[in-house]
Amino acid sequence: MPDNQIVPIEMILPNKIPIIPLNGKPIFPGIFTPIMLGSQEDIRTVDDAIQADGIVGLVLVREETEKPMASDLHQVGTVAKIVKRINLPDGSVNIFISTLKRFKIKKALAKEQPIVAAVEYLEDQGEGPDEIKALTRALLSEMKQVSENNPLFSEEMRLNMINIDHPGKIADFIASILNIDKNEQQKILELTDVKERMERVLIFIKREQELLRIQKKIQSEINEKIEKSQREYFLKEELKAIKQELGMPSDAKSSDYQRFKEKLDSFGFQGEVKELVDQELEKFNLMDPNSSEFIVTRNWLDLVCNLPWKAGPSKDFDMKSAREILEADHYGLKDVKDRIMEYLAVRKLKKDSRGSILCLVGPPGVGKTSVGKSIARALGKEFFRFSVGGMRDEAEIKGHRRTYVGALPGKIIQGLKIAKTRDPVFMIDEIDKMGSSYQGDPSSALLEVLDPEQNNSFRDHYLDLPFDVSNVFFIVTANTLDTIPAPLRDRMEIIQLPGYVDSEKLEIARTYLIPKSLDRTGLKKTQIKYTRDALSAIAEGYAREAGVRNFEKYLDRIHRKIALQVVTGHGCDKKRFEVDKPSLEKYLGKARFDADDIKRATVPGMAVGLAWTSMGGETLIIEAVSNPGKEGFKLTGQMGSVMQESAGIAYTWVRHHVAEARGIKASYFEERQIHLHIPEGATPKDGPSAGITMATALVSLVTGKRIKDRLAMTGELSLTGQVLPIGGLREKTVAAKRNKIRDIIIPKGNEKDLEDIPEHVKKGIAFHPVERMEEVLALALGL
Repeated sequence: MPDNQIVPIEMILPNKIPIIPLNGKPIFPGIFTPIMLGSQEDIRTVDDAIQADGIVGLVLVREETEKPMASDLHQVGTVAKIVKRINLPDGSVNIFISTLKRFKIKKALAKEQPIVAAVEYLEDQGEGPDEIKALTRALLSEMKQVSENNPLFSEEMRLNMINIDHPGKIADFIASILNIDKNEQQKILELTDVKERMERVLIFIKREQELLRIQKKIQSEINEKIEKSQREYFLKEELKAIKQELGMPSDAKSSDYQRFKEKLDSFGFQGEVKELVDQELEKFNLMDPNSSEFIVTRNWLDLVCNLPWKAGPSKDFDMKSAREILEADHYGLKDVKDRIMEYLAVRKLKKDSRGSILCLVGPPGVGKTSVGKSIARALGKEFFRFSVGGMRDEAEIKGHRRTYVGALPGKIIQGLKIAKTRDPVFMIDEIDKMGSSYQGDPSSALLEVLDPEQNNSFRDHYLDLPFDVSNVFFIVTANTLDTIPAPLRDRMEIIQLPGYVDSEKLEIARTYLIPKSLDRTGLKKTQIKYTRDALSAIAEGYAREAGVRNFEKYLDRIHRKIALQVVTGHGCDKKRFEVDKPSLEKYLGKARFDADDIKRATVPGMAVGLAWTSMGGETLIIEAVSNPGKEGFKLTGQMGSVMQESAGIAYTWVRHHVAEARGIKASYFEERQIHLHIPEGATPKDGPSAGITMATALVSLVTGKRIKDRLAMTGELSLTGQVLPIGGLREKTVAAKRNKIRDIIIPKGNEKDLEDIPEHVKKGIAFHPVERMEEVLALALGL
């Protein structure tokens, strides 16, 4: 080779070259690019290379590390010529390199930095066939589309790509400018087969095109949203300008302010209410709609505007039609109906809308809740019901203060807003089941609501304005008065609702329950006929409780079974189903109660008493037996402390008076343990009204005489033998009626209460008022 002949640098590349490890991405042949080097080892390698022939090898590390060794490098890299070196102020070096061709490390001569390796240069394979030309055109064509849609590709890049005449170098150039993972780029760098390299690059171009398409779609959607919001903004501004020209409210806030102002002015507020409402309205007008206080004030003003501040027109009503509505909806409940008629009579005479406060007390299922709707209908008023059973937070009654997030007015103010009238009927259910906690006592909060002297200026915490609720007709329901605080009980007019006897249940079933149940199950009245015996058997054998709720459930069960027969075709030939006493077992199964369940005193030492519970009246059996042994008196049957004291009084009185009068020796008690028991031991029992019953059972045991059949008794016993008055006589009488009792011994002090018991309940029962225990023994045991 002549000395003056120009030889390409690729022809005179050394077989031993210094290596610069790359942490970023591999660099392909045919590229002119800067590289920044900060490591002192790399700078020393560059300086040594410049001192020699300016040739270095660039190899990608497998895993990034601060001081890579030869074993950390890939096997294939790119050889490059250092064109220029620039020192930077921070001590690092920037070099411009021109990459030449691929090489493969044959052996690492220096394994630690500065790394030196013996290399073998790799040549491209298979560049001739037409298939390569076709791939070249495909690459350039596809890349043109990518570069046109991607602003990151400069015009210079496009020109360089077109001017490259080597297929392998075109693939290398494209691979270097595409956004490809460094490991994928390294794999492309290691490919010497041009066809395979171009196909791999073509796949990445297609992937880039798909990403550009998705990017373009997302950008288009964002632009569309921006354009839409801008368009809406300009239109709203134009609409605001038009409204201002016409003198109309220009935005939602102005519209609300105008609406609130007109509504509040129409109420004609005075004094404190006017001052506070005007202050809040002006504050609302000055607020920024985006402030957190804005929505709080708006909600408060909205509540004020929707409350019935003005009394509505007085309604005229017909006493006769009101009585007909009450009679049509409920059977019995004479005291409630009479009280409503009295209220209407006062309204008619005085032309006053002042409300009233009734408390309906009775066992479950007697119609306390449903009577509220009937009262509202009879009075021609709106009805609002809410239950306070289990309520523990007084804010449920009086509302939350507006300072709390999510604050709401109490149930009273909410009900008035819903009813839209100042004199609705409010039913407060389950008032005896309210609780109390650290959050307050709801029963105490009701004191103001249910006090006629205070509720004309009831102040809800949320509203914080005096509001007159004295025109509301409050109806309160409870199962028992024992758990209602005395101050609250004192504010209400209490009406006791006794349970129903069997004859009443039959009338209620026939008039109300059967038609209602038929309607629920989709049957017609003409399809079913009940015999009187069947209804009596349901009351006696299946639904022997104070109310009619279980009675209704059993009717529903019968109707569901008949509906199934009608739909499935079994019995479809029948046009009318007759439900008689023998067929009840088919529909309802075996009776829960039978004739043997009627409580009777069958042996000496037994007596039948009457008790009152929150579920209504009950009959209970007192049993006494004596066992030889050490003297003692044992009580079982879950008796409360008051009942245990009554049992002790009965035992003392019997031992002192009866033994003395009947000649029974004292040794009888000294040599025996007396055991007194009340069956149904799982049920807690308490109260003093079983005193004379326990004494009678003990006397029956001592004398060996059985008490008179179908006789029951109730009354408190004193140590001197006096029979003291008790409560709940109506409920106890109803229970006695259900238990087929014919004679009831009652305290003389309860004789006046017999007038409150309906005649149909008293029918067939003889009442025996007594003052002393001796009279009880004479009636029960003939002593």
